[in-house]
Amino acid sequence: MSAPTKGTPDPILLTLFANRFMSVAEAMGRALQQTSISTNIKERLDYSAVKYQMNLLGKDLKNGDVIMTNSPRAGGSHLPDITIITPVFSQTQPDQIIFFTASRGHHADIGGILPGSMPPTSVNIFEEGAEIVSFKIVKEGVFDRDGMLDYLVEKPAKYPGCSGCRNIRDVESDLKAQIAANHKGIGLIHALITEYSLESVQEYMYHIRNNAEQSVRNLLKDVAKRRGTKLSARDYLDDGSPIQVQVSINEEKGSAVIDFEGTGPELRGNLNAPISVVHSAVIYCMRAMLDVDIPLNAGCLVPIEIKIPEDSLLSPSHTAAVCGGNVLTSQRIVDVVLKAFNAAAASQGCCNNLTFGQGGKDKDGVVKEGWGYYETIAGGSGAGPGWHGTSGVHTHITNTRIGDVEILERRYPVLVHEFSIREGSGGKGKWNGGCGVIRDLEFLEEIRVSILSERRAHAPYGLEGGQPGERGRNIWIKLPREQDGDLPDAADDLLPANPSIHKDVKTSTPKPRIINVGGKATILMGKGDRLVLNTPGGGGWGALDSEEAQKEANEERDERIKLEWSARGSLVERAKVQSSF
Repeated sequence: MSAPTKGTPDPILLTLFANRFMSVAEAMGRALQQTSISTNIKERLDYSAVKYQMNLLGKDLKNGDVIMTNSPRAGGSHLPDITIITPVFSQTQPDQIIFFTASRGHHADIGGILPGSMPPTSVNIFEEGAEIVSFKIVKEGVFDRDGMLDYLVEKPAKYPGCSGCRNIRDVESDLKAQIAANHKGIGLIHALITEYSLESVQEYMYHIRNNAEQSVRNLLKDVAKRRGTKLSARDYLDDGSPIQVQVSINEEKGSAVIDFEGTGPELRGNLNAPISVVHSAVIYCMRAMLDVDIPLNAGCLVPIEIKIPEDSLLSPSHTAAVCGGNVLTSQRIVDVVLKAFNAAAASQGCCNNLTFGQGGKDKDGVVKEGWGYYETIAGGSGAGPGWHGTSGVHTHITNTRIGDVEILERRYPVLVHEFSIREGSGGKGKWNGGCGVIRDLEFLEEIRVSILSERRAHAPYGLEGGQPGERGRNIWIKLPREQDGDLPDAADDLLPANPSIHKDVKTSTPKPRIINVGGKATILMGKGDRLVLNTPGGGGWGALDSEEAQKEANEERDERIKLEWSARGSLVERAKVQSSF
């Protein structure tokens, strides 16, 4: 890229280019959603279309090349998040790379020890599926399907107890959708260059980054005046591992050192967070605390020096398990940083990751084609000075939504009994935390189900006298079965027969077992078994002066929920798009 121009940017053009750059990313996202196959990308919107700078291959990159990567060593988050990167070459100088376009999507299965590739019990990265540091999935315009199959199907299956991708057809289709999304972005970037010139486009890209840098510097100067130059906070994962941060602000320069010294060591489990995830959490916090509307970009981190202790769970070794770090530990990092700045009470601090599926290697080592499903489940967001938390929302850096119930039930052997707000789970305060949700799923055939969640032991904290939100809880409603050895012997353990339902049945029905499975578990669900997930609420902000004040706060929150509710989901959005033509 050319060097940035020293001139002062035109404020109108600065706003225009900021919106044009964002529109490129949004158009790529829409293209990815419309052309993908799997529910995970098409309905949950689990993707991030961003420009990604990459110098791993250097001069070996040619026009028509497309790179696939997911390794934490190469800037990845966790293995199901596959990034597709396409270099943008100049139309006037064909050998010159002027930009990169990239799209990242969470794929529902890429192999490993369990369907869904998010195993709660993984202890190394090999058990989580295919790891790809760098692979040219397209080389000078030719799609390398054999190489893709080698990386996604053959190599992951070589590790003990592991399978390759269980549904390669869906994954292949989604990868091609990501490639097409990148191509869409390239066309829009070239159109922008044709309209304004390459020099102007690159100049304003630098101006946007510089504007973000200055905005964060102003934020840090303001925080130093209000709260001092030394900030700190600590919180814990459910296993007791501490995450600690100290923030040292230089008020004159508007810069800061964010030091995670005191954080616990690398974990045997999968809550280790790669360094890229830590940086993403910090840049998110800086952007979230700004009171100006700017595109999220690397300029937000220019005034920030991030220090991460070696051999900690935030700087794990390259073979450490990490699938939970991206979706759980990242949330705790956000909570800790926001707590240090006293910006907001804790949100649910969890993505409530649910996976289930079939296929892969059986007990005899025979590989069977199958499928995997993955969803993250909403909870409550934390309250702050002047606002209530939001109920039933994906919080912080999830970048996803949950799929529609109708699509879930149509595509998979699942029945949704309940999906509702978990009333009363938000922390009380002058400003109440948002409530979590209840999601009750019945499985219509035998399926292996995994839950990977946090905030089941340590509640989301309140601030300034606000109360904590309710902890989450995962309940298995299990039907007793002869093969499981848990059929009851005593009549007290039987429910009376229901003649309106079982007219010809003379015997009674065994009482179901109500089992708390904890925050992290893999269960072989039998036909008719149910999993009821109660997600955490957000923490409250500020102490209440009286019971009457609490009553008024609750009434205001309930009224706000009624006013803000509206139909939503992919079907509603599709109808809106169709009506706009």
